[in-house]
Amino acid sequence: MNLNFELLQYYQFKRVVKRKERNIIFKECERLGIPVDKYMIAKQYCTEVSALPALGEFLSIPYAEMDMFDVDRELLDKFSLTMMKKHKIVPITIDKNGIMLLAVGKPLDFVAMSVIATMYTGKFDYVYVPSVQIDVFIDSIVAVLSTTSALESLQKDRDQAIIEQTASSDIEMLLERGEDVINAPAVRLVDSIIREAIPFRASDIHIEPYEKSVRVRYRIDGDLSERAEFPIESYPAIAARFKILSALNIAERRIPQDGRINMFINGKEYDFRVSTLPTVHGEKFGIRVLDKTAFNFSRAELGFTPEENVIVDKILAHPHGVVLLSGPTGCGKSTTLYAFLKELNSADVNIVTVEDPVEYTMHGINQVQVNPKTNLTFATALRSILRQDPDIIMLGEIRDEETAQIAIRAAITGHLVFSTLHTNDAPSALTRLIDMGVTSYLVADALVAVIAQRLVKRLCPVCKKRGKTNPREMDILGLTEPIRISRPQGCQFCNGTGYKGRLAVHEIMYMTEEMKNIINKDVSSDVLREMAIQNGMTTLFDACKVYVLKGVTSISELMSVATNI
Repeated sequence: MNLNFELLQYYQFKRVVKRKERNIIFKECERLGIPVDKYMIAKQYCTEVSALPALGEFLSIPYAEMDMFDVDRELLDKFSLTMMKKHKIVPITIDKNGIMLLAVGKPLDFVAMSVIATMYTGKFDYVYVPSVQIDVFIDSIVAVLSTTSALESLQKDRDQAIIEQTASSDIEMLLERGEDVINAPAVRLVDSIIREAIPFRASDIHIEPYEKSVRVRYRIDGDLSERAEFPIESYPAIAARFKILSALNIAERRIPQDGRINMFINGKEYDFRVSTLPTVHGEKFGIRVLDKTAFNFSRAELGFTPEENVIVDKILAHPHGVVLLSGPTGCGKSTTLYAFLKELNSADVNIVTVEDPVEYTMHGINQVQVNPKTNLTFATALRSILRQDPDIIMLGEIRDEETAQIAIRAAITGHLVFSTLHTNDAPSALTRLIDMGVTSYLVADALVAVIAQRLVKRLCPVCKKRGKTNPREMDILGLTEPIRISRPQGCQFCNGTGYKGRLAVHEIMYMTEEMKNIINKDVSSDVLREMAIQNGMTTLFDACKVYVLKGVTSISELMSVATNI
């Protein structure tokens, strides 16, 4: 029996791969001499999470995701973190009969089973979890321990020499301290703050100086949470370290600066966009966290429903026109545009983007970084792009009349143009373009669709609880009879917030001939909205309400969407 072929047949049965893919994968695995499951993940046929049910059932082992467990921390302390990460094993708990439940990422690794058996002489039960989730779980523990250790050893007297040095010298003089600087608690704390953001899934890091202390906060799932606090006396050394890593001028404290830190953490490349802002108590640091290797989103993963995907397919099939993504800063507009470009990217299409900044690099797409210092703005770059024989153009944002005019004319002359606008809903994007100075007949002629987007928090799958709606909730949902909906609770895996992860809700306004005719009459956005709803548009509120009824998000998230429209 060939285990690779048997597993591939089961993957086909579970619809993870197609029949023609099965034969190709099998030949490649035999040629390279590697297991099927590892090959499929490496070639992005699936992820560990999506393949989990198929592999678990094939091996006849119970399977779950790591978030589903309440790990006994006292039991965890008895085992080496290095050993657990190496062998992809996490002890979960011991029941009243002395049976230890183990989460394993390598179910067939008998060496790992032997190692754990030497540490515990009782019986074991096993549950299969994705090994990447075990890595994230252990990394989060290591990061917390590292930050805590650095905070404990951060003493004013020990760092005083570095503080004095950074206050009066340049980068070269600071680096002459060599080993002393590298081992300084302030330097280790900076490294820990950056690294700890990864397992906690933070999108931003905020380092904020006040009169007597400095606060560190992470933005996780859209909300800020405090992580650490340390004395203000140590801040000059910490600020200098951040500036050195991001290639900023450490002697300049009066004006804002922008820089970047590029780091490999646990084998993955991350880009940290650093911004400084002078405040009354010192420079505040805002750091955006970007995983440069993580962009593998599909439309379903971004929150597009099957009904919405039907409309998006029609939009992406257009050979020319303007497609706009609207919404506030940080609502995932750029990520959605990248997902669209990923679908359209092929050898017979010339795609050029103008971005500020380029967040993810994509093979096969020509990406241009805006640079105001050299007068490379959105407008000037767009003019040059039109001489590069493009088929598809993506503008990071339409900010002014000049850019809007060029984008519209590019669409009319046979190009498919994607861009973003900061508006509250889809109909408002049309009036915004007209307010920018684009004539209504050009907007009507060029515009294909507007997609308004918001991010809402997902309820934690571990701790969410279902209960009947009260009269106020029934009124919000437009119900006449009570139903059961899910509400946030809070547990260790969601840091007590009740939420874990986010998804996007959309309002897709596809331009019909009837709507194009209305635009020419200079009607208000309210009239456009009513017409769009009559033509089948689902509003942001109604799109979010569907997820509330499904138990994916909470009614408080629905209200946050409603108040922002």
